[in-house]
Amino acid sequence: MTEAAQTSAVPAAMEQRSTLADQTSVAVTIYNDDLALIRDRRRVELPAGRSALAFRDVSARIRPETALLRASEGSVPQLIEQNFDFDLLTPAALLKQYVGREVGLVTRHPTTGEETEERATVLAASDGVVLRVDDRIETFQAGQAPGRIVYRDIPDTLRDRPTLVLSLDSEEAGTRLLELSYLSGGLSWKADYVGELSPDQQRLDLAGWVTLTNQSGTAYQNAQLQLVAGEVNQVEEAMPQPMSESMVMRSAAPAPNMREESLFEYHLYSLAHPTTIADQQTKQVALLDAPGVSVGKELLVQGDQRAYREPRGALAQELAVNVYLTATNDAASRLGLPLPAGIVRIYQRDRQGNAQFIGEDRIDHTPKNEAIRLKLGQSFDVTAERKQTDFKKLSGSGPWQYQFEGAFEIRVKNAKSEPETVVIQERIPGDWSMLEESAPHEQGNANTAVWRLEVPAESEARLSYRVRVRY
Repeated sequence: MTEAAQTSAVPAAMEQRSTLADQTSVAVTIYNDDLALIRDRRRVELPAGRSALAFRDVSARIRPETALLRASEGSVPQLIEQNFDFDLLTPAALLKQYVGREVGLVTRHPTTGEETEERATVLAASDGVVLRVDDRIETFQAGQAPGRIVYRDIPDTLRDRPTLVLSLDSEEAGTRLLELSYLSGGLSWKADYVGELSPDQQRLDLAGWVTLTNQSGTAYQNAQLQLVAGEVNQVEEAMPQPMSESMVMRSAAPAPNMREESLFEYHLYSLAHPTTIADQQTKQVALLDAPGVSVGKELLVQGDQRAYREPRGALAQELAVNVYLTATNDAASRLGLPLPAGIVRIYQRDRQGNAQFIGEDRIDHTPKNEAIRLKLGQSFDVTAERKQTDFKKLSGSGPWQYQFEGAFEIRVKNAKSEPETVVIQERIPGDWSMLEESAPHEQGNANTAVWRLEVPAESEARLSYRVRVRY
């Protein structure tokens, strides 16, 4: 045997097993994009010299190359090598491990019920099963054996739980407090928000929840839970192809059991108390409580920029009147907390006091002092249409030589018993100049003209303009 082989070889009889009974604490930090950091601290007894420590009940989605072992009590053992045993004990895995080995085949007599056992050798266990039984060959599909297959032992290569086997070299025997840190998949979180809009549509009682999902193959008992909001870069490896009006107004705050802080260029949310995250479980934890957030409503009409490049005829084009709920994420609006990305669902009470769902939208990670815009749907009582009243090509036969001139009329109807303000946002391509308009526009950006049209109750308003474009 070579010196290198002698260094890494550890007799199986010397394997130490560490189970969750040895665990003194566990911390779980969950990031976006199927990534989590596990810090598993256990108290173990190690012999002097070379030994193998079987760290049981690690995540089945562990990334072994990220594992880091530390000792906070006693001398630090030297880590020689580590092996992640992910071939778990299942009937199919056990059968495959017995290819070329002898098993027992127990059959029952159809009339007497008497059981007999024959010796058999497993010849194949991939696409179905092939057994040599005495002087004959038996074949059958997996799970359809003519009897029970009996095994004499369990191979050392199969584990009943995901296990990381650490080959250690300790200068002295004794108790160690070891912490194993590693990255893992299978743990995820997302934020969800629920808001109740006041009858005057100016206040929003907003609550935030964190939904955790654990599909990592193991449980985390009484874990310290932390969540990171933000996009942490990961290198992609090449893979083989295969509430009410009477509520007292107060500023927003994290839920009593959740703390928030900055971490590098991200935000870290820490649960104030330990929680158990069971395997194959989804659970929710309160994130924030923000009553009385100041909000506004915006009715928005957006046009089609193709109308500035080609004649559209005399027929009017119907335009959607989208409804947005707007807010500013600042203390003045009774908010002012970094908000993780998630879906915001809005409710409002009807005249009988029943909460009715009025729409939802997704927000990105939203820092303090940033604007929030939630698209809730389309207005039923406010409608809009646009008509191209004139169009002509002025010149051009190539890019940035084309010039067109067009005239348009936008008609907005309001069937409500109160007036509405409608924002009209037109995206105009290329270089453009406004020649005529019935109301002054605002410059949204280089390609956008914005009008605010006051539409009387149970009436209509019209906007007309002429524009010249070059592109």
